[in-house]
Amino acid sequence: MVYKFKIFCTIAETGSFSKTSKIVHITQPAVSLQIQALEEICGTKLLDRSRGSVTLTAAGEVMYKYAKKILDLHEKIEKEIGKATGMIKGGVTFGASTTLGNHVLPNVIIDFRKKHPRIRINMLVGNAKRIEDLLNAGFIDFGIVAGEPSKSGFKIEPVVQDELGFIVPPVHPWSRKELVSILEITKEPFIMREAGSATRQKIEEYLLSHGIGVNKLHIALVLGSTESIKEAVAGGAGISIISKWDAREEIKTGKLKFIVPREEKILRSFSLIMPPNIVLSPASEEFVSYLENYPYNNLLYK
Repeated sequence: MVYKFKIFCTIAETGSFSKTSKIVHITQPAVSLQIQALEEICGTKLLDRSRGSVTLTAAGEVMYKYAKKILDLHEKIEKEIGKATGMIKGGVTFGASTTLGNHVLPNVIIDFRKKHPRIRINMLVGNAKRIEDLLNAGFIDFGIVAGEPSKSGFKIEPVVQDELGFIVPPVHPWSRKELVSILEITKEPFIMREAGSATRQKIEEYLLSHGIGVNKLHIALVLGSTESIKEAVAGGAGISIISKWDAREEIKTGKLKFIVPREEKILRSFSLIMPPNIVLSPASEEFVSYLENYPYNNLLYK
């Protein structure tokens, strides 16, 4: 019955059977069957679909009010039982921007699963805009993105600091330097991330703060992933600016040199973002707490 309440409340909040099917991960016909069964139990219609949209009937308004209370109570019961038994279970679906999703969080998830083997983790990776879109559509419980999200209304909590810097191949003249002025960037072919990338947004903001517009750069390539940028830089196609997390392995092996701008470090935060009034499941709450307290810096030197 709790599952039926969850489906019903999701439809009430999204106004869509198709969106609900994606959120609860079942087919649209299966969603319809669950609502039909709930209406048969109640002996009345709960949803009105006669006008081309989904709205609550008078009985549906009553059902939504109390179903939400039941779902909240069910969450609390699961949470308390999990704490009492030490056996929290369930699934967590979240999104992560590419730097964290590809280079940081896999290690964190492995460590988390050692402590909580019964919690399933589903991580979707994309640029910051895609993560925000997934969160707004209800496909994920929360996201972790670089910098500030472009859309307001999210609850934002920084979890780990990131540093960006120049990357060059070992044969580049800059490779013998520890510091390089940001003004020197205009003299080199530059490889840029795609639009919608939080890394690109941060680079543009930093350059503008030093009087350098994108139009002053000699952009040789625009690439859609950090991996392709690293390969292009290593191959001599130009220089770029990326996260130290992204360049961690290449720095260790000597394939690339990471150089800090002379003027000031390029710093940003990776932040948890979620709807302000969301009630996380016990599994999601446990994972979020783990993310907030994880010793990330240890991974840089692992």
